[in-house]
Amino acid sequence: MVKPLQLEEIVAARQRGASIVLTTPVLPSTSFAKVAGRDVILKAENLQRTGSFKIRGAMNALATLDAEQAKRGVVAASAGNHAQGVALAAQTLGIPATVFMPEGAAIPKINATEGYGATVVLAGSDLGEAVDHALAFESEHGARFIHPYDDRAIIAGQGSLGLEVLEQVPSMATIVVPIGGGGLIGGMSTAMKALRPDITIVGVQSEAVPTYVESRRLGKPTVVDPKPTVADGIACHRPSDLAFDCIERWVDDIVTVDDVAATKAVTLLLERAKYLVEPSGAVVVAALLDGKVRTADGPVVLILSGGNIDLLLVDQLVRHGQETRGRFASVTAWVPDTPGQLARMLETIGTAGANILSVEHHREGSGLPLGMVQIHLTFATRSWAHIDEIVAALEAAGVTIKVRPTR
Repeated sequence: MVKPLQLEEIVAARQRGASIVLTTPVLPSTSFAKVAGRDVILKAENLQRTGSFKIRGAMNALATLDAEQAKRGVVAASAGNHAQGVALAAQTLGIPATVFMPEGAAIPKINATEGYGATVVLAGSDLGEAVDHALAFESEHGARFIHPYDDRAIIAGQGSLGLEVLEQVPSMATIVVPIGGGGLIGGMSTAMKALRPDITIVGVQSEAVPTYVESRRLGKPTVVDPKPTVADGIACHRPSDLAFDCIERWVDDIVTVDDVAATKAVTLLLERAKYLVEPSGAVVVAALLDGKVRTADGPVVLILSGGNIDLLLVDQLVRHGQETRGRFASVTAWVPDTPGQLARMLETIGTAGANILSVEHHREGSGLPLGMVQIHLTFATRSWAHIDEIVAALEAAGVTIKVRPTR
């Protein structure tokens, strides 16, 4: 039987973290409000120390260690945000920290974790194997293993975000929170329902790893078979008993979004709010824009839980997100190999108000008839309607479109 988390634990956790945890800003969003039909407020936890909410739980977990345990140090396993949270909390409290990361972990995340003073050990081909190495280190050296979400002190610390946002937006009617391991929404929902039982709390998971959706359906914590997802920060297939208890008690609804919606949300947040948010945090915007959040009357708060994203991935995400919104398109066409054909295509696209991004001209290709050339064009556009207009204009000019943009 799980002992329910109490508001007093969360209040105490907030006090322990007060010296290092930032009060992150809230930002009203006119763009998203138009979609929701009510006020929408972004809670920018992506601007938190270490770039995510994880410092809240890590600080509380480490601050509650006794002197002897603190001397022996802590150990964690993570490929991302938890690693940095534990590292900074340990540095602040003067506690030795060792973090095991998979051998393929992103270099910026390794450097950031080391930058906060932790010893990073690359071990294992995936996070599961890194956890095994961390647990072996705990047994051998007596260090305390800090679990990323299945830990009472961690969940209480994450819950401090709920207290903070209640003070900032006392009029809120609905709050939307990403769910991975469940520690964030577990702590937040416990705090918020204790103080404002009328608030509607909605969790969002990736449809590739719907751990708590399945757990709720079956009425018990349930391990799911994870599938690849761009929202890897919430790709947790094994639930926490305590987090599940909190979610069952206090969370009103859990919805899922796909990778296309999450990617689109990343680009919209960059374009409209000027915030760089990782896909795992942007899922709350995706759920709202997809009409999956049943909001109560009154303001909606969206928790942007983190902004740690590999810059090499940003370009891919932005490009993919823009493509899904009809902001650029590619076509492959066959035209006669005669002077002026390419110029005619470019003039047609330019007249339609699109900007050419790239041109490829090939005289050889699979199935390409003699006397024809294959032209591949990529161009910037305004919308899907604009793309349709350009394709129609090209076909009216006698261009044979072989590969056209698809929604």
